[in-house]
Amino acid sequence: MTEEVAPPAGGAHPEVVRWRLRVAYDGSGFRGFAAQNGHRTVGGALADALSRVTRVEVALTCAGRTDAGVHALDQVVHFDLPAAVGSKLDPAAVMRSLNRQLAPAIVVREAGEVPLTFSARRSATGRRYRYLVVNGPVPDPLMANLAWHVADPLDLRTMSAAADALVGEHDFRAFCRRAPGTTAEEPIFRRVTDARWSLVDGFRGKALVPVVGRLLAFEIEANAFCHQMVRSLVGTLVDVGRGRKRASDITWILRSADRQQASQPAPPGGLTLMAVDYGQGPACSPA
Repeated sequence: MTEEVAPPAGGAHPEVVRWRLRVAYDGSGFRGFAAQNGHRTVGGALADALSRVTRVEVALTCAGRTDAGVHALDQVVHFDLPAAVGSKLDPAAVMRSLNRQLAPAIVVREAGEVPLTFSARRSATGRRYRYLVVNGPVPDPLMANLAWHVADPLDLRTMSAAADALVGEHDFRAFCRRAPGTTAEEPIFRRVTDARWSLVDGFRGKALVPVVGRLLAFEIEANAFCHQMVRSLVGTLVDVGRGRKRASDITWILRSADRQQASQPAPPGGLTLMAVDYGQGPACSPA
């Protein structure tokens, strides 16, 4: 259900129209985005709901497949429909119907037709992720599905210095799970345009500030990401904050291209896809 259908030569087809959705979801109750037989997934639930609305089976393409437990504030999805169906749909009515079926776990924030040349995945020039860490002696139950609780004291300044080494184009093999059909010798180049840690002050009001400790946010933007890249980076940067690694270690871990040199990936629940860029700034960033 997530295989992309390429547009025909010439960029148009009189019998097909393409729709785009902007979608937010709480990933804690799903086995990731991509449809999987026998498992509840975001893509599977969304495709089923769309089929009930359109009476047509749809194939979804998303900007970035998220793993089990990972959230999205602004995932972008496209799908094709026969023109006889898709050109007659009302975007507002589609949104209302989908949200009645899927909310609050999945919410469609925007819907409408786009040119056949648009691809949620291939047209994207950048993605931005955020990872939250609750740093304190005890967990915050209200943040349990949104952040990783780390009890050890963390040095935010050292973590920030370590994150600076990620900016630029690098081979991220040390921080990525190898894709099926590839070898350990094949480089995985990605261009990171921003990577930073910050202390979140007054997150969503005083009621949701961690009970004890601090709420830290790691934000990273790149042209693309490989499997488990952000979580592996966060796990390693947190070990820098714990004093188990040095800030300067990030550079030689990158150069090593050795997965064994990075720390274990951080848990999935702290990760959120925040925005997708399509070449004119964060056009699909949160409204």
